Amino acid sequence: MSQSPDSRRSFLAFSALAGAGALAGGCRSAQPSAASVSDAAPRDEFPELPDLKPTVAPIAPEERVARRARLARILAERSLDAYLCEGGPTMSYLTGVAWGRSERTFALLVLADGSHFWICPAFEAEKANLSVAKQGGPGGEIVTWDEHEYAFVPLAAALRARGVERVAVDPQARAFVLDGLRAELGAERVVLGREPLVALRGVKDAHELQLLRVASEGTQLAIAAVAQRVRLGMTGGDVSRLMARAHAALGMTSPWCLALVGPAAAYPHGDNEAIALGSGDFLLVDTGASLHGYASDTTRTWCVEGTPSQARQAAWLAVLDAQRRAFEAIRPGVECREIDRVARTALENAGYGSGYSKFTHRLGHGIGMEGHEDPYFDGGSRVQLLPGMTLSNEPGVYVYGEFGVRIEDIVACTAEGATHFGAWQRDWKSPA
Repeated sequence: MSQSPDSRRSFLAFSALAGAGALAGGCRSAQPSAASVSDAAPRDEFPELPDLKPTVAPIAPEERVARRARLARILAERSLDAYLCEGGPTMSYLTGVAWGRSERTFALLVLADGSHFWICPAFEAEKANLSVAKQGGPGGEIVTWDEHEYAFVPLAAALRARGVERVAVDPQARAFVLDGLRAELGAERVVLGREPLVALRGVKDAHELQLLRVASEGTQLAIAAVAQRVRLGMTGGDVSRLMARAHAALGMTSPWCLALVGPAAAYPHGDNEAIALGSGDFLLVDTGASLHGYASDTTRTWCVEGTPSQARQAAWLAVLDAQRRAFEAIRPGVECREIDRVARTALENAGYGSGYSKFTHRLGHGIGMEGHEDPYFDGGSRVQLLPGMTLSNEPGVYVYGEFGVRIEDIVACTAEGATHFGAWQRDWKSPA
């Protein structure tokens, strides 16, 4: 398999953990119980894990200036005059500003001429000025609306005054915002902004790729460290609590984990049964966290102790093969649905049925500031891959009542093909 130099050159020293036995097969070692370690500070509990925050810089204000300028060009290329987004990931991507949502409309408008303004309840205007400045936001005019008039008459007037004819609305904006703006400007002049959003956020720049790489490598370090501490009798909940603390030790935020034991993993998002890990069981750990606002998402399936059945081993090998075949198919210009098809065909040829019979979900999802974002590796996506697009590659095989296997890595389309972040899982004996 051909890989770019970046895919072979890990940003983090995985060998440091390997030397401590974390990445060796048979990941158990004598460790305190989950209950006894839960009172320790994460850095004390996981002393082998580095603090990742200083290793890569967060996004700077000048980068957000460039993002707004790029959005302006994207709008002009599509004969759009403005883009509206409420508080959420797109607003943060463009400005660094976080603003909670309520029934009162607060939004950012970016125009095709490169300017921007805010729409805000009048009584919140001073707070907005202070909050934007405190968060390092770009300032700009605040158009206000009073409680008796709602946002859309003043907003439409402000847009008309700036010569705006067509507005794209962020796909995550709520329906009443889209509906209210259409009522004032006309339905034909207000469109859903999925296409400009994919063009804006779907392609990552070099700094974003670095953040995503380090975040993914960090999560792999966290999984390896937790694997040392997993032992028979633990439940998925025990493993999830350890994963949260390992991510905290790395300086990562908003950790999450789906840890599934044996037959619970036959449900890709798990079930509510707390199954204790036994000899020969597969443990599926799907986990991630954020680093400077950029997400990781990695899944490993391995046997902690004992030998899994031949059926489980065969499924694991088939999933690994499907993942690698999908990776090799990634290149610029290929539609996302084709990558899903490659993985699905590999599993069908391995005897796991056609369609969604055993591989029950799409191959993957975009990742950036959000764990799941456009574009997607699904059978219906006509999005053509571009260099800088980052997605998860996570085929699986699920047999109800018996087991589930999923292996997931983050991949990035490059000019030559693809790279991936971190290290591939090698076999079912270890998460490494």
